[in-house]
Amino acid sequence: MAEPGGARPVSVSDVQQLVRRKDEIEAQIKACYELLEGQKGVGMDEPLVDAEGFPRNDIDLYQVRTARHNIICLQNDHKALMKQVEEALHQLHAREKEKQARDEAEALAEAMSQNQSLAQPFAKVNAVTPGSPASVSGLQVDDEIVEFGSVNVNNFQNLQNIATVVQHSEGRPLSVTVIRGGRSVHVGLTPQRWAGKGLLG
Repeated sequence: MAEPGGARPVSVSDVQQLVRRKDEIEAQIKACYELLEGQKGVGMDEPLVDAEGFPRNDIDLYQVRTARHNIICLQNDHKALMKQVEEALHQLHAREKEKQARDEAEALAEAMSQNQSLAQPFAKVNAVTPGSPASVSGLQVDDEIVEFGSVNVNNFQNLQNIATVVQHSEGRPLSVTVIRGGRSVHVGLTPQRWAGKGLLG
């Protein structure tokens, strides 16, 4: 995701680079102040002329002026840099927050779809006769039935519901959803007459 203006997004190493640059500037400012200290403690504001208005001869005027000028420039650079650091950190945090929000939304969506796909079962397969329509469709013992044609946990009252659906669907494929090993599995089941009892087995 690029920042507005097509610039590439700020990375952690960009921020580290800015911080290193800030440390360098601070070290340079400190060195300039030390230089001023070395000139009889002349700070940023002490006069550079004596009582008669002549340039002071007890200090190196050129060095003092240069150091003062450098300090002003460096402080401006420092201020601008601090602003950059702040903006970069804001961008990083905003992106981090966005990513976190996205991750949370995705996790939530996944949990929701898991819940939907793992709807509540209302019956359990306790036997499947070999060679029966149920066996041919791939139904297995211990499959937990979530949907059997139009029957689901919301409208299931008793096994008679399933028997009714089976009778009405003879020879037609029924959509059956089961939970097997913690996963949702769809099975196409066609109730029909076979060698054994009933239409399913």
